[in-house]
Amino acid sequence: MELDAVDKRIINSIQSDFPIDKEPFKKIAGDLGITEEEVLTRVRVLKDAGIIRRIGGNFAPDKLGYVSTLCAARVPAEKLDAFAEAVNTYSGVTHNYVRDDDVNVWFTFIAPSMDRIEESLAEIRRRTGVAEIMSLPATRVFKIKAEFVL
Repeated sequence: MELDAVDKRIINSIQSDFPIDKEPFKKIAGDLGITEEEVLTRVRVLKDAGIIRRIGGNFAPDKLGYVSTLCAARVPAEKLDAFAEAVNTYSGVTHNYVRDDDVNVWFTFIAPSMDRIEESLAEIRRRTGVAEIMSLPATRVFKIKAEFVL
């Protein structure tokens, strides 16, 4: 899908500064000088095309008393789809990627405690038969914002 200037302006406006407002899309439309209907239609099209994955809050887990870890697994090719499907059933998994490497599946996991994460990883091991899943807990956060200006 080719993005035009309006699509880019909408994406730029919603990725980090989504308005906390009773009518957020109307506010975005007013800021961009277009109609609310056009914003909503374009956001739907961008979401259907997979350009926008989701619209929602992004929270700092540690500020809410949660912990996070980066997990890395060695998953045989024939188990990739089933493994990804199993991992994605956990609400604390925020990202899940296949990499072209020996350690080929990487995902982030956020939960109220490291014990809960370890219990979930044990369940994933049992459900999938993938024994080697490393947990690399976050100890210090450096990245504060991921924003892609179009």
